[in-house]
Amino acid sequence: SETGFSPKIGIYFLVGIVIFFLLEKYILWHHSHDEEHSENVHSLVYVSMIGDSLHNFIDGMVIAASFIASPALGIAATIAVVLHEIPQEIGQFAILIHGGWSKAKALLYNFASALTSILGALIVLVFARNLETPQVLLAFAGASFIYLSMSDIIPELHKERSPLKSFWQIVCFVIGVVVMALLLKLE
Repeated sequence: SETGFSPKIGIYFLVGIVIFFLLEKYILWHHSHDEEHSENVHSLVYVSMIGDSLHNFIDGMVIAASFIASPALGIAATIAVVLHEIPQEIGQFAILIHGGWSKAKALLYNFASALTSILGALIVLVFARNLETPQVLLAFAGASFIYLSMSDIIPELHKERSPLKSFWQIVCFVIGVVVMALLLKLE
């Protein structure tokens, strides 16, 4: 279709949500059976890291493919990625801290996750002639973020009972939606 969405992509998206559900179940099961595990880390940290790494990998692919198409498009894509990555990585850092990692560990792993964008760019540059649009990867990356929102982030927000704090959560939520809509217009 004109938007790049098809029923096939929707199926990949749903399969991605199921995979992340199963992954979190496995992590929870493994975590509860590991007697020597000294950290108290929520499973959302690991699922989030996988999703963020995949997301960054795709960003690298998008930037490299855009530069192959034209330098102007490459610059525009890079600016768009940077504009959405800064708040996304700050949010990712907050998830890692809230999930139980220290600030140093969260920074290190967040940086390592960002490096997957270089791998994505290199793959496009090496295999540019044979590479199709990574729609399956995009569907799985989107599924990971939707799954995290549905299973962990939104339920955590609902625990807040203070009307003032709840108001600010709603304001931030709406601002996030507006920013994403504006970024879609720019892309």
